Amino acid sequence: MKHEIAFITGASRGIGRAIATEFAQAGFSLAINCRNSVRELEQLAGELTERCHVPCIALAGDIGSEDFVRNAFHTIEETLGTVSVLVNNAGISHIGLLTDMSLDEWDHIIQTNLTSLFCCCRQAIPPMVRRHSGRIINISSVWGSAGASCEVAYSASKGGVNSFTRALAKELAPSNISVNAIACGVIDTQMNQCFSARELVQLAEEIPAGRFGTPKEVASLALSLVSAPSYLTGQIITLDGGWQ
Repeated sequence: MKHEIAFITGASRGIGRAIATEFAQAGFSLAINCRNSVRELEQLAGELTERCHVPCIALAGDIGSEDFVRNAFHTIEETLGTVSVLVNNAGISHIGLLTDMSLDEWDHIIQTNLTSLFCCCRQAIPPMVRRHSGRIINISSVWGSAGASCEVAYSASKGGVNSFTRALAKELAPSNISVNAIACGVIDTQMNQCFSARELVQLAEEIPAGRFGTPKEVASLALSLVSAPSYLTGQIITLDGGWQ
């Protein structure tokens, strides 16, 4: 994997950080992104470069911005080379009644969780098509299929990610480019800090596996999709401990 280059969005913490670590340990050259936790992102890039002996660059900015994404891919191309694996992980949540949600909040969710896929894929795909090779992995959620009360915008955005994945996979299959998504259940990340300790215990009891998933488990699955047969494409792979 030493000549492979992966771009991972939302990589400063949680699932994205675990994916970046997993890929670096596998020998990938990395470009990692986040919008707000810039210091954490830069520290991670330094740690992975030193510990895993792979180049890793930090690209801080709004992944839902067409201009930023275009410039980011230009930087990656000049610094590392052509992206062969794109992991669209950046995502934010919003909990509350739909009627209490502002249009700006709605737009922010959709831009971060869904428009970012459009922006990144549009930049990543042309070189992949020319090389007749590539992997695109989108991090989704079980709520993209089931829907969650008080998380309408988040559910809608992840439902969009799932449909985006299936449709794009059909476009790119003739070019030997696979597009798959991982629909995560409850993963032990900071996104769950909105719940009380009692609520977290009750939630874990609902899951047949009896626990939350770990970011490393998501990362391991993401890495396995890179080496999976290219015939595996257009799939929404659920990772939820048997919950949904």
